[in-house]
Amino acid sequence: MSELMNRQWLFANYPQGLYKPGDFEWRKEPVRALEDGEVLVHNILLSLDPTNRAWGFKHDTYLPMMQPGDVMRGICLGVIEDSRHPNYPPGTYVGGMTGWQEYAILRVDEDGRLPDAGVFPRDPSIPLSTYLGLFGHIGMTAYYGLLHIGKPRAGETVVVSAAAGATGSLVGQIEKIKGCRVVGIAGGPKKCKRLIDEFGFDAVVDYKNEPVAERLAEVCPDGIDVYYDNVGGDISNAALALINLHARVVLAGQIAMYNDERMQSPRNVMNLIMQRGRMEGFVVLDFMADEAASTQATMELAEWYKEGKIRFRTHIVDGLENAPTAVNMLFDGSNQGKLIVRISDDPGGPI
Repeated sequence: MSELMNRQWLFANYPQGLYKPGDFEWRKEPVRALEDGEVLVHNILLSLDPTNRAWGFKHDTYLPMMQPGDVMRGICLGVIEDSRHPNYPPGTYVGGMTGWQEYAILRVDEDGRLPDAGVFPRDPSIPLSTYLGLFGHIGMTAYYGLLHIGKPRAGETVVVSAAAGATGSLVGQIEKIKGCRVVGIAGGPKKCKRLIDEFGFDAVVDYKNEPVAERLAEVCPDGIDVYYDNVGGDISNAALALINLHARVVLAGQIAMYNDERMQSPRNVMNLIMQRGRMEGFVVLDFMADEAASTQATMELAEWYKEGKIRFRTHIVDGLENAPTAVNMLFDGSNQGKLIVRISDDPGGPI
């Protein structure tokens, strides 16, 4: 193989507020030769997620904190381009924590697995971005958080914040499949209209143009049975004030606090006591580690997708060099679907 050059973004500084250009360092270096037991993955798509900001905290989260000089952490889909292990031939598709870089070298462990990555069959009729979103960690976050923690029952009222986002829009659609009344909270008329017209929500609250507490009470006259929380802050305070007896609150994210660690958590937790409610956080990586359960979830999501019961939007930014600026779209709301960076072309089908 002729010499390849790897393009990488390194983590350079612990950010204050939003990521800034100086928080990353661009590097190009030759791809070294593989050793026995290693594979070379050519990354195609990079997922940008709110947790990218949490990984920049100067303390451990559910993963160890990054150190300056590390390749910026990120989830990618790619294809094995070269291999020194018989179980992983070239052409095999791989998804996992391979970072903000064009190439990644992974070593197969003693159990015959790739670290922080897994293989998947590539259906050329399905866009690769669907595997990164609906059939990947985004779909799993919506599926497990709602069904395993929220446990909605037909006829219940379920509220989801950041409802126009990749996870929130899926949560709402799964709720509808389960026979629930679905209320979404999103920012701006365009996104709110999409929730009704495209994703089938029953009601919406525009947090940018409406008083959230008053409007939420109006569209939830019988209270809230399940609240799927992606944002935290004042929006969560408003939702917690309306929970019903034995309500379930799913803590999937706190995007309102990622850029301001001084922001306080919701104040209305006392209502959890009064209503004997349950609030539970989760990290989707814990569920995805269960291969049997993950396969079952993927099969069910795929069935709903093929039946037209679930729709999924993507927003693709071209070029790895644009990742540091694109990641902040998650926080100003300018992305119009699952935010993805296209690093390279896919030889196996549409992006």
